[in-house]
Amino acid sequence: MANQPVRVAAAARAAAKRAEKARRAEGPGTDSSPTPPVPGAEETERPEVVEDVEDTKVGEEVEVEVDEEGEAGEAGGTPSRRRRGRLVAVLAVLVVVGVTATTLLGLRYREAVRTDQARTSAAAAARTAAPVILSYDYRHLDRDFAAARGHLTGSFLDEYEKTTTTVVAPTAKKYQGVVKASVAKPPGDDAAPAVSVVSASPDEAVVLLFMNQVTNSTQVSGPRVDLNRVRMTLARTPQGWKVSAVDAL
Repeated sequence: MANQPVRVAAAARAAAKRAEKARRAEGPGTDSSPTPPVPGAEETERPEVVEDVEDTKVGEEVEVEVDEEGEAGEAGGTPSRRRRGRLVAVLAVLVVVGVTATTLLGLRYREAVRTDQARTSAAAAARTAAPVILSYDYRHLDRDFAAARGHLTGSFLDEYEKTTTTVVAPTAKKYQGVVKASVAKPPGDDAAPAVSVVSASPDEAVVLLFMNQVTNSTQVSGPRVDLNRVRMTLARTPQGWKVSAVDAL
């Protein structure tokens, strides 16, 4: 045990002190021969930590200071080390939070830019597609319908093909129908076409258009002009913006 030399030395010193007191009490003439040494006392070097111990009894424990950065420090870590560890953990969390926030802000900014681009691109695509989709001439229906299908996508493409084949084509041929559609434009040379983006996302947009349609057929005496409002839904495809739905308002 680490404390055994300290205890033996302390016991030896206590025994020597008691013998000295006994000799003084007996007075002159008493044998003053030195007290026999205690076994192990001469061979054991007295530690500095018990230099001032005088009355230590046999078996009494002597407290020995342990360096704060000794074994206890290795096991649990000193307070300064623990504080540094907590600081490193907090800094790591802050770094993760900062990177996450920056990433989210970057994604939101990118999505906002794409949405703005979608609004512009979808509005331009709607202005181009609307006159083609809403116009036809009984003299070249196949060509007109094929041109219109080039601006369509999804289920609306199938719906358009079915409607033009079963309804529009037979009626146009029977009454020699000719319809010319154009996007309405307010008076003024610098006025923009009447097109408005209702909603937009990077991959889809809803556009409202004001259309002028001039119809000629054997059923009307002279051209008939109709002002219609049309809502178009457009979807982004690998081939550009295409019309996925048309609703007359």
